[in-house]
Amino acid sequence: MIELTETQTKSLSILAEHEHRSLNELVREAINDYLNHHRLPQDRDAAFGLWHQKREDGLAYQEHLRSEWCDESTV
Repeated sequence: MIELTETQTKSLSILAEHEHRSLNELVREAINDYLNHHRLPQDRDAAFGLWHQKREDGLAYQEHLRSEWCDESTV
């Protein structure tokens, strides 16, 4: 349950009537829009994909890979 100001309720009611939609539908849509623009922290963790499960430090892994590019004996 949420509480809206009288102005918010009146404005949403007018908009709902104009769009032939319910007040509840407009509020659900507004909440979905808000949540889509303000991702939860666990959504950010998903961006790490497979790396999320690794225990190795990313920088150490990068340096290890780059060390393979340049063999010290050929320099």
